[in-house]
Amino acid sequence: MDTVTVLLMTFILSVTGLGVFIWSLRRNMFDDNPEAAGVIFSTGEIGHVEDPSATPEQRAGLQKVVTEGGKAVIDPSLAAKLQQELADRTEADQSTAYVTFTFLCCAIVWLVLASTFGLISSIKLHNPEFLTQYAWLTFGRTRTLHLNMVAYGWCPMAAFGIAIWVLPRLLKTRLYGGRFAILGCMLWNAGLIAGLGAIAVGINDGLEWLEVPWQVSILIVIGGSLIALPLVFTLRNRKVKHLYVSIWYMGAALFWFPVLYLVGKVPGVHFGVEQATMNWWFGHNVLGLYYTPIALASVYYFLPKIIGRPIQSYNLSLIGFWALAFFYGQVGGHHLVGGPVPHWLISLSIVQSMMMIIPVLAFSVNQHLTMRGHFKTMYYSPTLRFIVIGAMMYTLSSFEGSLEALRSVSRVAHFTHFTVAHAHLGLYAFFSIVMFGAIYFVMPRVMSWEWPHPKLISLHFWLVTLGIGVYFVSLSTGGWLQGLAMLDATKPFMESVRVTIPYLEGRTLGGTMMTLGHLVFAVHFVLMALRYGTSRVGPALLHPRKFQPEVQAIAGA
Repeated sequence: MDTVTVLLMTFILSVTGLGVFIWSLRRNMFDDNPEAAGVIFSTGEIGHVEDPSATPEQRAGLQKVVTEGGKAVIDPSLAAKLQQELADRTEADQSTAYVTFTFLCCAIVWLVLASTFGLISSIKLHNPEFLTQYAWLTFGRTRTLHLNMVAYGWCPMAAFGIAIWVLPRLLKTRLYGGRFAILGCMLWNAGLIAGLGAIAVGINDGLEWLEVPWQVSILIVIGGSLIALPLVFTLRNRKVKHLYVSIWYMGAALFWFPVLYLVGKVPGVHFGVEQATMNWWFGHNVLGLYYTPIALASVYYFLPKIIGRPIQSYNLSLIGFWALAFFYGQVGGHHLVGGPVPHWLISLSIVQSMMMIIPVLAFSVNQHLTMRGHFKTMYYSPTLRFIVIGAMMYTLSSFEGSLEALRSVSRVAHFTHFTVAHAHLGLYAFFSIVMFGAIYFVMPRVMSWEWPHPKLISLHFWLVTLGIGVYFVSLSTGGWLQGLAMLDATKPFMESVRVTIPYLEGRTLGGTMMTLGHLVFAVHFVLMALRYGTSRVGPALLHPRKFQPEVQAIAGA
């Protein structure tokens, strides 16, 4: 069977399957789906805004914008029933508080450490003599330490913490099996610490994203499996008939990751070209089938909750989920363009990369239609700024990723800083910024305490968004010029290095701003953890006297 036949059959099969799925949904794809999309709201809650990180003045302005938008009507007659359902929600929040807090504390520690090593690595690219006294501070090790702290420290700890907090809310029950999650967290972090120690002394498996020695990785696999168990137990005890789309995304991600990591780390199976193929199969799938679903699930939950209206089209959200599952599996092969791998495998990867435009469009259109008429709420809601900007970056990074898979683009961009810029656009500008917003929403519920200094939230936002902007533009520009210089046979290789120096300095500037933002975030988090500042009246209840009467009923939501 030739390459063209394989690609054509794959394309037809994928599109046919997706078409049958779309046909099975309602014909009016962009109609409201109040029953399914409203699962995240309690009775009579639609129309009420919710942002625990907002000041009373911001919250009042947020409510005013939403009410004047005319998209939802507040029904005062349902206030009594709402209060009972909010009491049940409070019980669910209390069951997750300790577990969520444990994961988020770990996430903050890894974020600060990863930022520090990332900044050191960035400086070394344009100042190679910086911190060369010790072997573990050389670029090859500091950059690898940074990557693993981000990929297995900050990102999964934040993702697990948010998932464990959101799931009981969506299932309208308390968390079951929280002790398994705590044990899993301990094993995961023990494995990560041991793995980082091995990398620091020069012991690693030599594969990007999979550097941690496989003997240590056993702890991470077991830990990840234990962390996923509460999902099973809580699902069995759910009090809802319909599973909201965020459950689909989070549930799939929590079970996809242990499988991906186990396959990637099995010793004595992958060799030579096959090993390189597996490496990028894992490297891309851990981004698209773990981090991405968790972040999308968070957007689908927090964005509607903040503005008090269901997502515009629940059907589109399902298309986005299934299209992601259909098309993402072989995307990573486009990183092997020009390598000694089967031609059909590269072509298949390029086809699937382009077909990823379908789930991206489904998500992007849905979020835009949901926010239509409500973009002014970003002015009042600190949390919404992070969530919406992060969601926009998903669209940008995904479209760029599809274009980068094309041979004509990959020919220039591959093996350059352009690829690094793209990776940060996805894992940082999308995933991490969404996680920042989610943590700002969740922590007041977990601690029953207000964020002590709201202005620090704004400072954090501007430092990280401007920082990643400088970082991305600098590396994208420098990387493209680097690629062009390497393709020019008349120029020596060192010219491709020299041309990147000003842009690498720009990378360090952006990285410094991001690191400062992380320090601000970490200090603010510690202040809340130490219960510094104003206490709340009940779980996540802002002071009622500061609210308009119609807002008081849902202040503890």
